[in-house]
Amino acid sequence: MLKEHAIIFDLDGTLLDTLDDLHTSVNAALGSCGMPPRTREEVRAFVGNGVLKLMERCVPDGQENPQFKKAYGTFRIHYASHCQEQTAPYDGIIQLLGKLRVQGVPVAVASNKFDAAVKKLCDSYFKGLVPVAIGERENVRKKPAPDTVLQALAELHMPVETAIYVGDSEVDIETAKNSGTKIVSVSWGFKDRDFLVKHGAEMIVDSAEELYQALCEMTK
Repeated sequence: MLKEHAIIFDLDGTLLDTLDDLHTSVNAALGSCGMPPRTREEVRAFVGNGVLKLMERCVPDGQENPQFKKAYGTFRIHYASHCQEQTAPYDGIIQLLGKLRVQGVPVAVASNKFDAAVKKLCDSYFKGLVPVAIGERENVRKKPAPDTVLQALAELHMPVETAIYVGDSEVDIETAKNSGTKIVSVSWGFKDRDFLVKHGAEMIVDSAEELYQALCEMTK
């Protein structure tokens, strides 16, 4: 039964479309250092491994650039204040989480976004629907390491054998393998279907309703 399984969601690109706010904050940080802006599609390609890696990819020469620390710090400050201006849940996500809540299904978010932003966004958009939200923080390795997923399961008091992980990227596929969970990939996020197939996705869904049906089938 579905309620006997834990569903762990990635956040960016899976539950929330955060790309435009990330893009805005990236370019605000780059502009503050006199660096050229990045396109929306470049930022889309660079997300998935946490904000440090995002800025490393966006800043010319990455951490070797003498202004990297300033750009990274500016990004974090700007994003903390502007992370809800263009961000919104994907179609059907609120309804999906509501169904899981009514059925008593344990649900959590495991994200590479910094922990304070993860908690802020989940509280703002999914209050009462996502009881556990884990982000990047000290002593918790980023995905694809299993730490955030295992921490979420510990807080839900659910064994890993019950877990299904839902994400939109190759990082999520690797995370599920490293965590020992089942995986469902979604096609509406930051990586398209062809990319996901090339990186080992075996089950891909195209809508929140299709995701719900897949979760029900997997837990019969």
